[in-house]
Amino acid sequence: MADFGFLPGAVLAEGIVAHFGNPMVEQRRLVAGEALVPVGDRTLIEVSGEDRLAWLDSITSQSVARLSAGESTELLVLDPQGRVEHAAGVFEDGASAWLIVDADDAAPLASWLQRMVFRSRVAVTVREDAALVGFFAGGAAESRVQASAPNGVPLVWRDPWQGVTPGGHQYAAVARHPASGYTWSVAVVGSPADLEGPFAGALAAEALRIAAWRPRWAREVDERSIPHETDWIRSAVHLDKGCYRGQETVAKVHNLGHPPRRIAALQLDGSDTVLPAPGDAVLAGDAEVGTITSVALHYEDGPIALAILSRRAPDGDLVVRSQGVDIAAAQQVIVPADAGATADVPRLTRLSRRPVAPDPRDPR
Repeated sequence: MADFGFLPGAVLAEGIVAHFGNPMVEQRRLVAGEALVPVGDRTLIEVSGEDRLAWLDSITSQSVARLSAGESTELLVLDPQGRVEHAAGVFEDGASAWLIVDADDAAPLASWLQRMVFRSRVAVTVREDAALVGFFAGGAAESRVQASAPNGVPLVWRDPWQGVTPGGHQYAAVARHPASGYTWSVAVVGSPADLEGPFAGALAAEALRIAAWRPRWAREVDERSIPHETDWIRSAVHLDKGCYRGQETVAKVHNLGHPPRRIAALQLDGSDTVLPAPGDAVLAGDAEVGTITSVALHYEDGPIALAILSRRAPDGDLVVRSQGVDIAAAQQVIVPADAGATADVPRLTRLSRRPVAPDPRDPR
């Protein structure tokens, strides 16, 4: 991970740039396509070799075998029971596949990938010193990025969360998904010292991610997570591709349902000064029904959060308990409780009984 702490006005928290003085203004600049975000909490993994795409296709949830140079997508690594173990954004440049992963998952994912090589012509390399910057596409910030191009194609990953990828499926039943304008992109740059502002920090980027209902490995994933619970099938799972580890669970829950938990968006009461933290309990009455996974102050919506709830949690208003304070939370259902019951099972037409004329030879 590159060190961006030298940038003017950078305020660090846990080793990453949290903000540059005003996270609300930074969010506005991000949405307008004006600001760059130092992405210090992600790591780059290079997968090179002739077999890289076919190999990744065979061991992950996404169809990447025919990925062309310049294309982006996203994949998950599942365990045999279909639980999420790793997640990565994928960019292909014609010679290597580049994986963008949460920093804490980089070493475990790279180790697992290396164990899976066997006889495939593949090499896995963690690029520890790669400098990554994020931005919203289509604005002035994008024009200021000089992306690295080691194989002739600029390394810029376009987050596929903006829409449903081929082979994917969306459980959120909304007319307009909040991710429709989420044009988040991440570029690999040569030298952080060459970057020009304005800049935005991780707090601003996280607030916009949460508002777009976008799940993240470092926040929404635990040892029980399956892709259906966070609507991750819309961008990271191809339902029609060949066999891979965990596919049976993916197909079973998608066709027969229901996932045991579901993600929800919460609009929090901002009258108190207490902002919940990941791990805080979500209550329905006196019963605990879930946990906060991500929380932020949004420049328009105020305090917002994502929460993983029990499938049996009610659809109505909830309460978040944080530091002994109960905070009212209006719920927006993302993944409905019946998500997964999507199969259109053909039913036989009911046979009707027609009156039959009596046989004159029948003695009855």
